[in-house]
Amino acid sequence: MTTQALLLATERARQVRLMIFDVDGVLTDGGLRYGAQGETLKTFHVLDGHGIKLLQQFNVKTAIISARESAIVVKRAADLGISMLRQGVHDKRAAFEQLLTELGITAEQCGYMGDDLIDLPVMTRVGFCASVPNAHPEVRSRAHWVSNSHGGHGAAREVCDFILRAQGNYEAALAPYLT
Repeated sequence: MTTQALLLATERARQVRLMIFDVDGVLTDGGLRYGAQGETLKTFHVLDGHGIKLLQQFNVKTAIISARESAIVVKRAADLGISMLRQGVHDKRAAFEQLLTELGITAEQCGYMGDDLIDLPVMTRVGFCASVPNAHPEVRSRAHWVSNSHGGHGAAREVCDFILRAQGNYEAALAPYLT
């Protein structure tokens, strides 16, 4: 990423008041594992969860928009205090527009992290869009910022830390752990 692109991404991240995450390929590695009874299993990374909680502590609301439906995602969202959960959504733009209306914020005040083509209708509307290095090339090329870590392996934490730094809150988020 060039210095100019990094500065632009930082300015965009500074405006984020709502950060929205996709699930498969962002909060998970994108793999689908099936249990003996046919249940779908997903693995989430604890670093991502703590990063989301840190954003919330600094008044950045968080949401999930996912095309798939899973009780596991409901549980994970509840564990993280994410009340804005939209699952089974194939028109992510419509779900995004509903969130804007509910919260009374603009698209420019939102961030989104996605990895596949279904994420583009939101990614192209938000003020700050992020992706993962293993995302579809069309998605990755349109992202303002790309994590170093792959989805499900700390990518969401990286974007949370990036937003906290851009907004001047990273040191305050770190301070309680250094006393």
